Amino acid sequence: MLPTVARVLDLDVMRRGLPQVVAGASALERPVRWVHVSELPDLAGLLRGGELVLSTGIALPEDRDGLARYVRELAEVGVAGLVIEFGRRYFDSLPRALVAAAERHNLPLVALRRELKFVAVTEAVHALVVNAQLEQLRVSEAVHQVFNELATEGAEPAEVVRQVGRMAGAPVVLENLAHQVLAHDTAGRGEQELLENWEHRSRGVNPPGRTGYDPRSGWLVTTVGARGQDWGRLVLVDEPAPLPQDVPHPHAMLLERGAATLALNRLVVRDRESLERQTHRTLLSGILTHSLTVSEVALRAQALGVPLEGRRLVGVVLRQRHGPLPAALEAQARLRDFTELAATAIRSSRLSALVGALDDEGVGVLIALGSQQDEHTSLEAFAAALRRLSADAGRDGAAAEPVIAVGSSVGSVRDARRALLEATQVADAALHDAPGSRAAYYRLPDVRLRGLLHLLRDDERLQTYVERELGPLLAHDAEHGGQLVQMLRIYLEQGRNKSAAADAAHLSRPSFYDRLHKVERILAVDLDQVESCLSLHVALLALDAVRR
Repeated sequence: MLPTVARVLDLDVMRRGLPQVVAGASALERPVRWVHVSELPDLAGLLRGGELVLSTGIALPEDRDGLARYVRELAEVGVAGLVIEFGRRYFDSLPRALVAAAERHNLPLVALRRELKFVAVTEAVHALVVNAQLEQLRVSEAVHQVFNELATEGAEPAEVVRQVGRMAGAPVVLENLAHQVLAHDTAGRGEQELLENWEHRSRGVNPPGRTGYDPRSGWLVTTVGARGQDWGRLVLVDEPAPLPQDVPHPHAMLLERGAATLALNRLVVRDRESLERQTHRTLLSGILTHSLTVSEVALRAQALGVPLEGRRLVGVVLRQRHGPLPAALEAQARLRDFTELAATAIRSSRLSALVGALDDEGVGVLIALGSQQDEHTSLEAFAAALRRLSADAGRDGAAAEPVIAVGSSVGSVRDARRALLEATQVADAALHDAPGSRAAYYRLPDVRLRGLLHLLRDDERLQTYVERELGPLLAHDAEHGGQLVQMLRIYLEQGRNKSAAADAAHLSRPSFYDRLHKVERILAVDLDQVESCLSLHVALLALDAVRR
C-alpha cells in the first residue's frame, strides 16, 4: 500500500526537521502518491491529487482570503497534505488563517521547525511509493495467477470463495440476489456469527457501484454476473473501519477477481456426459429454446433412433430430493449419474425417448409413445424402473428418491416445448411433497401459483421483482426491527378485511390501521386498489419461494 502522511512524518529524514502537525490531524492516514516541491501560490492547477506538498511558504499570499483560497484549492484537488518549513517566511508559527482553513478542510498541515533538504525527503518518499507500487504489482500477479488456475480447472464456487477468504484473511460470503448464502468461508472465525440472520444484515448493506465499501459494517461488496446478467454478490466481511476518500479498498481487486472467476465458471459446462447424452440434451435444449426448427429436431431424433413424428409425446422432468448444500457441491456428478439412471430406466421399460440434462438439477425426458402403448401404463413402468434403479444406487450412497413430474401429452414436436415446461413446473413444486408419495408420478393438477413461483425462485428476474415490490419494506423492517411485512401478509391473507386482519394480528384496529398506512407510505401504494394488492400478494408468495 502507498505510504500515508503519518508514515512519511515518521521517516528519519522527516523527523530531523522536527515536524509538528498543526491542523488536519484526523486525516493523517491519507495515502501519499507523490511529493511535490513548489512555492507557487496557484499550485492546485498543476496537481492531480495524492501529492504531499513541500514549501517554505515564501510566496504564499499575505491576506486571510488569499491563504484560505490557497488551502481550499489544494483540498479540492485532493492533495494528501501540506508541509511548510520555518526559516524563510515563517519562523515560529504559521498564520492563523492558514491553520484555520486547513482545519476546516481537514487538510493535514505540518510545520517543520528545523530546516531540511527537500530533495532528501522526495527521494525517501518516492522510494516508498515505488516499492509500494512494485508490491501491488506482485500481489496483483499472484492473485491473477491463482484465479486463472481456478478458472482453468473449473473450480467449484466453494473453492473460489475459500481462496478469496484465505488471501484476504477475512470471511467471505457468496449470496444470490435474494440475499441467500450460496457458499461461504469463515477464515477461521465462528460460522454461526458469520451467517446468523444473514439476509437481515445483508439487506442493510448497499454500497454504490458494482464494487463498494460500507464503512459502517466493514463489508466490501462486489456484484457477480456476466453477459449483463447479474446473479449474486460476493461479500468480504471485516471489522468496521473508515477508508480515506477516493482510496480503493486494499482487497477490492482480489474480490473483483474472485467474482469474475465465479461468473466465468458459471458459464462453463463441466459435466462429462456421454456423446449420446450430449446429443439428446442438445435436442431437448433446441426444443425449449427454439434454437432448432421442428424439422431439424425430428430429423436428428430419427437419426438417433427416437422417432418423434406421428407419435404421442409426453414431457417428463426428473428431480432428486437432496439437502441444499450437498446438491450445490455435487450437482454435476449427481446430475450425470441421475441422467444415466433415467436412460437405463427408459431402456428397461422398452420405451423410446430423448433423455438429457435440462439444467443444473433436473433431467428432461421426452417419451415418444406408439399408437398401441398406453400412456399411464408406460409411465408407471418407467417410474417403477427408475425408483428401483435409484434404490439400488442409494444403497451405495450415490442416489436419492427421484421426483417424477409429467406434463400433458401432445401430438406433435411443435408442442413438445409446452409439455416439457409444464413438467418442469410440476417437478419443482413436487419437491415440497413428502418423500414416499403414494403417486407414481406428479401431474399439473397438483400445482398452482405457489408451484409456479417455486419454479422461478432462482430466476434473477423473480428476485428483482420481489426486491422492486417489497425491497423498501424489507429494508425498513431490517433497519427498525419492525414487522410491517408480516402486517401486510396478514392483511392480504384475510382478503383485505381490515377488521379481520387486526384480530388475526392481535392488535387494536387503530394500531393495525396505522401500520397499514406506514406500509402504503413506504411502498408508495394504495392498498385499496385490487391490482396493487394482487401484485404485493404475488411478491410475498415469491419471497416465500426464494427463501425456501
